[in-house]
Amino acid sequence: MYLESLKLINFRNYNQLQLKFHPKLNVFVGNNAQGKTNILEAIYLTSTGKSFRTNKDRELIKFDKEQAYIKVEGKKRYTDTVVELKLEENKKKQIKVNGVTLSKNTDILNNVYVVVFSPEDLKLIKEGPSERRKFMDDEISQMKPSYFHYLTQYNRVLLQRNNLLKKIHHHKKYMDTLDIWNEKIIEIGTRIIIERAKFVTRIAPLSRLIHRKITENKENLEVKYISNIQLNNTFEETLESFRSRLKESLEVDLQRGTTTVGPHRDDLGVFVNGIDIRSFGSQGQQRTCALSLKLAEIELIKGETSEYPILLLDDVMSELDINRQKFLIKALRDVQIFITTTEREHLNDLNVDKEYVFYVKNAIVRKEKIESV
Repeated sequence: MYLESLKLINFRNYNQLQLKFHPKLNVFVGNNAQGKTNILEAIYLTSTGKSFRTNKDRELIKFDKEQAYIKVEGKKRYTDTVVELKLEENKKKQIKVNGVTLSKNTDILNNVYVVVFSPEDLKLIKEGPSERRKFMDDEISQMKPSYFHYLTQYNRVLLQRNNLLKKIHHHKKYMDTLDIWNEKIIEIGTRIIIERAKFVTRIAPLSRLIHRKITENKENLEVKYISNIQLNNTFEETLESFRSRLKESLEVDLQRGTTTVGPHRDDLGVFVNGIDIRSFGSQGQQRTCALSLKLAEIELIKGETSEYPILLLDDVMSELDINRQKFLIKALRDVQIFITTTEREHLNDLNVDKEYVFYVKNAIVRKEKIESV
């Protein structure tokens, strides 16, 4: 799929903005803090209903305004898609898809497919397990909205169980109610574990193939789902495995006042030529692995939905050498790409269509030919 246009009113530092896009490559050039990333953030919001930069909707509304509006018009293989969001301070955001107001904001998923790659994602490999869990959860949710529902339920139940563990530590009379929360966390957690395992099984060969191309067959990438719950052949067997681990950890859980086993403690193992790249890889290798995973994510979404997602590259081009940059653009010739950058000199090397280079300064966006810069 691709986006044809974007309209913003009172979003971030923009009063009003209307843009039409190229179906392939769109580049936003400008100094920092001018509004480039805000455009990508608005696009991402129309895909997931949330920002990749903040959890506070108030930060998305222009400083001196009370509400903001975002609208994108996109084309899929068989249908057109129009997504609108209205943000108001201290109110639930309103979302429309093709003119119909959504009763649940999570229903926005599965309308506009987006993959974002930012400097934070370059930390995907070297940072803690929470970053890699987020990577899995975000991508599965986009392809399977029901997974997002399980994830929300799990986090709610996990909080309840942890609160109960703290109470039991001081008053044993609450012990009788623990079984209720145990069963809930076991059932929902098992569903999450199984979906993550399926996701990793699918993305592993894709990322391995892409990584080989980037490294000219010098490196072999392995991606493994590392769970503290034994994955078995059936849902029921994995459920029992979770139940057994929860019983084993009860004493420790009560001492610590927190749940020490479950999908919230899982990780994604990343290995290059058999070596744990998180601990022993160079920064260049870690970045290449992160890039391979992101590109594999695009192919996976295409395989699941029959639509290529839109790729948002937020200030990552300067983090990649020119050969990686060229590989990226060449590998994604069928994908609509939005790039933000402060480095104008790379544009000629990337063979960018001059009509779709946008220059951003103080929330003013203009098209301009590269030669005149």
